[in-house]
Amino acid sequence: MTTPRPAGAWYRTAQAAGLLAPDGSVAPTIFAEMSALAASTGAINLGQGFPEDDGPEFVREAAVSAIRAGVNQYPPGPGTPELLRAVAQHQERRYGLHVDPSSEVLVTAGATEAITATLLALCEPGDEVVTLEPFYDSHAAAIALAGAVHRTVPLRRAAVSTSTDVREPAAGREHAEPPARFALDVEALRETIGPQTRIILVNTPHNPTGTVLTREELEEIAAVAQRHDVIVVTDEVYEHLTFDGAAHVPVATLPGMADRTVTISSAGKTFSLTGWKIGWLHARADLVTAIRTVKQYLTYVNGAPFQPAVALALTDPRGEEAVQALASSLARRRDLLCDGLVTAGFDVVVPQGTYFVVADGAPLGYDDGVDLARRLPELAGVVGVPVSAFCRAGSETAALFRSSIRFTFVKTEASIERATQQLAAMGRG
Repeated sequence: MTTPRPAGAWYRTAQAAGLLAPDGSVAPTIFAEMSALAASTGAINLGQGFPEDDGPEFVREAAVSAIRAGVNQYPPGPGTPELLRAVAQHQERRYGLHVDPSSEVLVTAGATEAITATLLALCEPGDEVVTLEPFYDSHAAAIALAGAVHRTVPLRRAAVSTSTDVREPAAGREHAEPPARFALDVEALRETIGPQTRIILVNTPHNPTGTVLTREELEEIAAVAQRHDVIVVTDEVYEHLTFDGAAHVPVATLPGMADRTVTISSAGKTFSLTGWKIGWLHARADLVTAIRTVKQYLTYVNGAPFQPAVALALTDPRGEEAVQALASSLARRRDLLCDGLVTAGFDVVVPQGTYFVVADGAPLGYDDGVDLARRLPELAGVVGVPVSAFCRAGSETAALFRSSIRFTFVKTEASIERATQQLAAMGRG
């Protein structure tokens, strides 16, 4: 006799995130699977994007001081006043956005909770939420949890028409590859947005491709959002981690968009403090009220001693210096990994931001990225994540990325050097 499947939103959420096995059992996420594979084989884990170095010492010490000073109980529901002010000041200083910290900012348990609470608050069952594809897996899960319908707009590989970044070829290559990026399919965007669209969820800088949407692409998103009276929710957690002069443009800065945009970011990626789970959002006051109403029944509050530490990171000049140093260091590590992947025989699109690079294994004879990801520990002692895990099963975009692997370069240079040496040996084999 079979055990009846428990009813509830969990099933559609697991299905949307690609966690249902053919027999109906729930599989681990691809990140958990690949990390477990790295641990069991001793392979270098370039799959999951967590730093091997901790964030700035002065920020960590501020959290320790807060703990010792007794900041260990529930913080205020919206967030501590100093962090709310710090977020508002950051948005005005960096982007010229005027945000009221008392009514237009909300602190969350990382960007993941901010996105989930926003979708739960603003979507009715059957509403459509449009994302880019590939998409971060939690976006699909949150859409399903809200009972909404997930629509996607593809990112496609395209030549860069103008570029100030002419990178030197890796050793052994006579010519640098023409610069390329993953670009928004504008026509597909226009065709996908319709009467049932409630939210456009935009992730830029983009995980997993590393692309940074241009002002022109974002203006297209803004135009269709205004035409169809749609809210734009932006996942901007990599906002400070861009390279080669690529500029991050917050959607809320575009004409007519401040009042219809929910802007989400966090300290995890910016300051290499992913385990603290301190995120935030800002939007017009009534939207924040709606989202806070849901959020308070998820985590209620979180991270009391971490909130003043993150406020310090956002306002102290040493925080800005740390972010600039991290971006410069990541650019060097990106180049090290990209050149190593090309030398090994992968086809690589050099990312403009984030922690990640997409590498196509087809030139090496591997047409199935999932199979290649599972074999890489044996072949090269390295773990990556198949990009198809970030796509809808059977979609055109999944087919386009079928042979591609996402690797992270937010590891030490020593780890990346070892990984590229081992990958090169695989290519020679």
